[in-house]
Amino acid sequence: MPKAKLDAAFCLTARCVPGKKRTDYYDTSITGFTLECHASGTKTFTLRYTNEYSKQCQSKIGTYGDITYDQARRVALRRRSEVVLGGDPAATKAAKKAVPTFAKLAVQVVEHNATYQRNPANAERVIRCHLVPKWGTMRLDEIKSQAVATWLAEKRKVLAPASVEKLRVTLNRMFELAAEWQMPGASPNPVRSVKRLKFNNKREKYLTADEAKRLLSACDASLCKQLGSIVRLLLLTGARKQELLRAKWSDVDLERRAWHIPLTKTGVPRYVPLSSAAVAVIEGLRRWDDCPWLIPNPETRKPYTDLKRPWDTARDKAGLPDLRLHDCRHSAASFLVNSGVDLYAVGKILGHSDHQSTMRYAHLANDTLMSAVEAGAAKMQLI
Repeated sequence: MPKAKLDAAFCLTARCVPGKKRTDYYDTSITGFTLECHASGTKTFTLRYTNEYSKQCQSKIGTYGDITYDQARRVALRRRSEVVLGGDPAATKAAKKAVPTFAKLAVQVVEHNATYQRNPANAERVIRCHLVPKWGTMRLDEIKSQAVATWLAEKRKVLAPASVEKLRVTLNRMFELAAEWQMPGASPNPVRSVKRLKFNNKREKYLTADEAKRLLSACDASLCKQLGSIVRLLLLTGARKQELLRAKWSDVDLERRAWHIPLTKTGVPRYVPLSSAAVAVIEGLRRWDDCPWLIPNPETRKPYTDLKRPWDTARDKAGLPDLRLHDCRHSAASFLVNSGVDLYAVGKILGHSDHQSTMRYAHLANDTLMSAVEAGAAKMQLI
């Protein structure tokens, strides 16, 4: 174990002992500071030390030629001080290298989402199209709160507020999962301190009776032969689009006038009562052999995956260009409330998990409530 006073001159001329693959020269002034001379001619500066567990460790400083002796000496002094104070330079470097890239986290999150999410494609699309292109090559601990806030601010210039919020929520959830999985570099979560901007994303459209008739007339004239029946049942039941498109004949009991929805947005199965009008629509539906679906695509005999084009054509023809298919659900609630049905019953029909969701329709009941207080006042005969 040759020792030498390492300096610029010595490092310039030092060579590997002939017949050996490597010769290590230990500095006499800085404990553990070493110059490794290889038979190939390569020279490397390292620091060797014993960590807190009495294990022999080595921390590479750099290759001679890439760095000078003076630069290597300064690093050796700093790392030696770290060791004396109980640190472990090699472990610190290893921990840094162990921090995964965001792209690696993305792969694991997408695989994880597929195990429990009903529609994991939504989150996967956000991750693939927005998050990975921006952060994919960076390691988790390189992603800082300020950078995230700045990026989201730029996104607000080109995306709707709800879309930007989806980016923030998805990115935050990914770091939360990384922390749960104890991934290096996942804490602190850089998204947690990025404030959620308040915005009103609620857009409520309620059809009048005349508008509903115009809409249904346009749907009946559509090239999509099932569109009229789909829209009628959405208006008559207040169901969500996917609940109806995934409905099976086995879910419907026409004798009891009940429709069982086994898989809902809230995760709780429910029964939807069927009015006489809804029963009439269902009884008029065509049935195909070996096809379990209530309203399938006639060509594929499978549930529709996209109704955008026929729906857009029909609503434009009806003079309702801003109407969404989901607004049929709001309109169903509107007709119920304005017919005097109480909000609790409306919530049960729509399958709301809490009353707050139903309260958005409370203002529609104003005429009904006004009639109630007028009836009460007339009964009291105070004036």
